[in-house]
Amino acid sequence: MPFPYKTVLIIGATSGIGAAMAEKLVTEGSKVIVCGRRQDRIDQFVNRHGSDKASGIKVDITDHGSIDEFVAKCADYLSEYPSLDCVFLNSGVQSSTRLSRPQEFDLANFHHEVNVNFTSIVNLMIKLLPHLQAKPCPTGLIVTGTHLALVPAATMAAYSASKAALTAFVDCCRAQNRHKSTKIIELYPPVVQTELHDWMGVENGRALGMPVNEFTEIAYEELSKGDELVVVGSIATEPREAYMDLVERRRRIFDKLSGAMLSRFEL
Repeated sequence: MPFPYKTVLIIGATSGIGAAMAEKLVTEGSKVIVCGRRQDRIDQFVNRHGSDKASGIKVDITDHGSIDEFVAKCADYLSEYPSLDCVFLNSGVQSSTRLSRPQEFDLANFHHEVNVNFTSIVNLMIKLLPHLQAKPCPTGLIVTGTHLALVPAATMAAYSASKAALTAFVDCCRAQNRHKSTKIIELYPPVVQTELHDWMGVENGRALGMPVNEFTEIAYEELSKGDELVVVGSIATEPREAYMDLVERRRRIFDKLSGAMLSRFEL
């Protein structure tokens, strides 16, 4: 099944799921613009696939002072490439948070994690959506979430809370923009073998969960179907059928509440 978008700009594409999805998309025929903090990996990607299929922008999305400059570059790409019809927001960090010892708790690290996983993504969504919505063709905005947005992991409070906030924001943004041409899509990965878990130790963390290539194949096929919520796998302790029942019940309740709220709200 062909991917619905021709040219994809991926933010958070120099490692983990973002890097794997960039490789998959470009090999399937999409042009890919990779964005991230590591210039050497951007250069390697472009050199590997050629400038006719790949390009890149170096960015640190936590540097809020440079976001407007980055968005301006993205806007130039959106104008320069008529086929650029999708932005994929994939940046994220994860750590353990020991709340049982509040006197030792690292508030700065907590807020950094929330910044990367939530605040920075919201900034990019709000700043890039007008450019996507101005395109004369249907466009897509894909955001990488997590199952832990619905069921938090007790030892990963910052990650769980920031991703729960992100899912809530994505839901609200999608509900208020249904009448526009940009489809807002959220992707829920399971635990995947990437650098995200390096805080556990590289050897242990990168052996945890689904192999990244297996995840990428499933995610690509599911994203190609055009659904607005793509759920791969399940919470590790739950069978998929039981977990998907929770996902669907939550969606039905949200849709019902949204209908009531939006009927009294001027868009």
